[in-house]
Amino acid sequence: MAAITAKMVSDLRAKTGCGMMECKKALTEANGDFDEAIKVLRERGLAVAGKKASRIASEGVVDIMLSEDGKTAAMIEVNAETDFVAKNETFKEFVRGILKTILAKRPADMDALLALPYLDTDFTVEGKVKDMIFTIGENMNIRRFVIVDGILSTYIHGKGTTGVIISFDADDAAVQNPGFPEFAKNIALQVAAMPVSYLNKESVPESVLAEEKEILMTQIKNDEKMANKPEAIIEKMVLGRIGKFYERSCLTEQPYVKDDSLTVGKYVENTAKEFGGKIALSGFWCYERGEGLEKREDDFAEEIARLTGKAE
Repeated sequence: MAAITAKMVSDLRAKTGCGMMECKKALTEANGDFDEAIKVLRERGLAVAGKKASRIASEGVVDIMLSEDGKTAAMIEVNAETDFVAKNETFKEFVRGILKTILAKRPADMDALLALPYLDTDFTVEGKVKDMIFTIGENMNIRRFVIVDGILSTYIHGKGTTGVIISFDADDAAVQNPGFPEFAKNIALQVAAMPVSYLNKESVPESVLAEEKEILMTQIKNDEKMANKPEAIIEKMVLGRIGKFYERSCLTEQPYVKDDSLTVGKYVENTAKEFGGKIALSGFWCYERGEGLEKREDDFAEEIARLTGKAE
């Protein structure tokens, strides 16, 4: 039996919003397996699934740069220790320099990017990162980047807290319509505003769907009012609730944020008809600064005591 520590319980509570005792019981039942404990809580209907509750922010910036012809976009997340540095113009210029390097050289992965020359300097990108750490006095790192080609829309929210790239399959009649840029930006705003995991129903992996059905089935059976219902009825209920899963998780099934009487898919369909062309969503990429990263926590009382010589 794995030892269940207070930190494990606290982390699970932060992730799910459940009580301490429920979290401890779930971790014990899952033998310390964090993901399995989340599943246990969900099956009991206890977990509060919320994107914000599961995200621990870290500082830095998300930025996007388009190629001159607008047909390629590069997006990057670069992290630093404090918000003060993230707002520093030297830091932001450093990030833009990395984006220029990415667009010019199209590295295949992080190792390839770090090995590239940084603009017109004697530094590699990795060397430039180390130079910035020395210059600014804070640890920083390039966390992730992506390169996307095609018919694109991009959006940066909150001066670098969230970045979005959307790609479209669209014909000339649609793309050349004067309203297309606003339409495309509306889709990018949708992704920035609403947590989303998949493009459409077809892109949800079978394994994810099977697990979601299993969780829903267990939730219903654990409900005293539902437990004695026939299996066929429970299966129909699960299928009904899967529709809500699609609505939460799939971009085309989400309510459109500017008119919730429409789904995003219907908004795209209506716009294509209005423009007299063809439009389909082909992909989306969303970076949220510090998503999933642990934020540094300073013990200010301890620091003051140390500085005043009153530390024990």
